[in-house]
Amino acid sequence: MNQDSRSYSRKFFNKINSTINWKSRSIQFVASFLIALVLNYFISGTSLDEAQSSVLFILIFAIGLWVTEAIPPFAVGILIIGYLVFTMSNLESENVKQYIQTWSDSVIWLFLGGFFIAEAMKKTALDIALLKFSVPYFGNKSKNILLGLMIITAFLSMLMSNTATTAMMIASISPIIYKLGKKAPLTKALLIGIPSAAAIGGMGTIIGSAPNAIAVGALDGIGIRISFLEWMMFGIPVAMILILFFWQALLKKYKIKTSNLSLDFLTNQQLTLDNEKNEITKLQTRITIIIILTSLLFWLTSQWTGIPVAGVSGIPIVGLTMFRILDADDMRKLPWDTLMLVAGGLSLGIAVQQQGLTDYFISFINLESLNYYVLLFVFAIISVVFSNFMSNTATTTIMVPLALSVTAALPGISDEIIPLIIALTASCALLLPVSTPPNAIAFSTGKLQQSDFRFGGILIGFLGPIIVISWILLLQLFV
Repeated sequence: MNQDSRSYSRKFFNKINSTINWKSRSIQFVASFLIALVLNYFISGTSLDEAQSSVLFILIFAIGLWVTEAIPPFAVGILIIGYLVFTMSNLESENVKQYIQTWSDSVIWLFLGGFFIAEAMKKTALDIALLKFSVPYFGNKSKNILLGLMIITAFLSMLMSNTATTAMMIASISPIIYKLGKKAPLTKALLIGIPSAAAIGGMGTIIGSAPNAIAVGALDGIGIRISFLEWMMFGIPVAMILILFFWQALLKKYKIKTSNLSLDFLTNQQLTLDNEKNEITKLQTRITIIIILTSLLFWLTSQWTGIPVAGVSGIPIVGLTMFRILDADDMRKLPWDTLMLVAGGLSLGIAVQQQGLTDYFISFINLESLNYYVLLFVFAIISVVFSNFMSNTATTTIMVPLALSVTAALPGISDEIIPLIIALTASCALLLPVSTPPNAIAFSTGKLQQSDFRFGGILIGFLGPIIVISWILLLQLFV
């Protein structure tokens, strides 16, 4: 009887919460719509034409929806494309196909190839094999294991989803956490270090994080092509420096001692691949390794081979399905929502740039009075701050077109510098549990308080922009 009462109570309260959430999101949606209408009315006035006014409205509306999360971020991406096609089709001068064609943009195909590789690594347990193979090389000292797990997390997040990487890594260390207890310093260091390393590691490659792809796509639109290898030159050193700094900071913050730690967690049953369940043969695993290495080779050498990085994505897409490593069920597991968000972001960026909205807003700023280095730091800080409270993809989508207009108005500045800074610093947003999905996963373990994220959020949020700006400016001297 008591169990029935508790069960009924849980269902009742869940129903109430669901109703409250639905009403709250509806109010947020309507409020975002009305605010966008009002702001658009006052800003547009007589200075903007019909097309500019339409784009300004969807820009403000999208920002409101991304900030409030009244609807999922990917839904905002679809809304943007639909709105632009509907409103711009009435204008004879507009080619609305460009807003739909973002679905076939090279960035989308590059991401899709990365998703196929990530899904294959999970299905064949190559991610777990890498973990088992690598960790012992760091020894059995607590501080070294912390560093090893952070580096492995960062490496995996360069190829896989940051969220999937964090989920796998936290599952793998669950025996350590259980053994040490909730209040152990190493427990907190691991649960903060791993999601932070996943977010930071995403800087390393174009497919590592959506903001990277947004920046590359925007630059490609103005004739500046950044190869896979070139991006790695920008991203990997910054990521490694930040991880080493943060590792040292965690050691001092939580006073991690140099005690020995058992590596028994590597034999955890959760890390054991059930070949019968997955129906994956050793031959298929070897084929997966060959496909991944081949894809990486052609991605890295695209500037010499002349094969576009988007074209290389055909290798994992065709190869992994041809050899039955991935099937239709696996296709349904791919993060299609991310592609929808990126496509919508690219469409919004095209509209904002082509309609001259960024030039319009920049006309109110006296750029000549701004110090160049101060300008870079301002863009970096805004990117970090915005990304703490809204999707870093959305932040990059909004800021990159503005950055391109700023660089166009300032002679002597390379067009790619500010977009690169925006994209990389967007991955430095770690202040809140909701700032990134990896943070949310770590927080969901119940072993962290919201305040535990402040240390890393403030440190990386301040240190990240400094290192990113310094490294990019340094590379500009030699590249």
